[in-house]
Amino acid sequence: MAEFFTSTGLGIALTLIGQVLLLVVPLLVALAFLMYADRKVWAAVQMRRGPNVVGVYGLLQSFADFLKYIVKEVVIPAGADRAVFLLAPMISLVMALVAWAVIPFNDGWVVADINVAILYVFAISSLEVYGVIMGGWASNSKYPFLGSLRSAAQMISYEVSIGLIIIGVIISSGSMNFGNIVESQDGRFGFFSWYWLPHLPMLFLFLISALAETNRPPFDLPEAESELVAGYQVEYSSTPFLLFMIGELVAVVLMCALITLLFFGGWLSPIPGLPDGILWMLIKMLLMFFVFAMVKAITPRYRYDQLMRLGWKVFLPMSLAWVVFVAFAAKFEWFWGTFARWGTGG
Repeated sequence: MAEFFTSTGLGIALTLIGQVLLLVVPLLVALAFLMYADRKVWAAVQMRRGPNVVGVYGLLQSFADFLKYIVKEVVIPAGADRAVFLLAPMISLVMALVAWAVIPFNDGWVVADINVAILYVFAISSLEVYGVIMGGWASNSKYPFLGSLRSAAQMISYEVSIGLIIIGVIISSGSMNFGNIVESQDGRFGFFSWYWLPHLPMLFLFLISALAETNRPPFDLPEAESELVAGYQVEYSSTPFLLFMIGELVAVVLMCALITLLFFGGWLSPIPGLPDGILWMLIKMLLMFFVFAMVKAITPRYRYDQLMRLGWKVFLPMSLAWVVFVAFAAKFEWFWGTFARWGTGG
């Protein structure tokens, strides 16, 4: 039986399908509760209850919203390009989900363990912008089109900074495989062996860039109600709108996973001697999501010119200078080799 799943085409296909379902189904179910947690955190900061009616403590509110979007009528504007209009939210969701193929949750727990996993994530994330542009253009209205252009410019601007920040981590670990990057953070000092400490300035830049990349507050300018009437998805309703929202939330959770893997040791235990495992990975991702939720609740919105100035005139020079610094620090093994962990163990 084992040979059937490892040596035959049908067996390999069934194995891959099983792995994909084992990843996607729990992820989508978790999104419902993460959305609930996001709304509860926002409500607590504003001293109100938040969702509390559907289910115990409102735990089923996200599923009720999901059902509402499913049964509502799909309204397509008369002048819209129907094919592109319906294809855009599907692209946004599929691209967000496909990126998870190379994200490991434990040692060897990954659908595709490839050596260029970071390049794969970059390639997929660069394609996500097409869903936004197509959605705005296909609506045949100037407001969603303007919102899609703003969103595309914002996403592209901060992808550059994210890429340069990750290059610093690649230089330190000597690998573009997430598993190897996590292994390079496995040191004698546990929590203090992770890359958050040597790459501390870039951790903050990565977090802010991730907020802008995923259109999260305070950088949700493409969806600002006062200027753009919800941005690129203003003409969407029912299931297509739901696909856009799920894709955006999947991208947020993906950023939480990337921060966990690149800076906080992935599935490694923070205390030497305690066993590593998937539980640590999930706890760290939840903590990062809580940070995203708190930023949404307590920070005022930026102006668009401030957002673009921050990306191109502040984050880009700083991240580029950091790459040069890390390259020299790794080459000459400054700071006791902290930036040069090309073997396993840090």
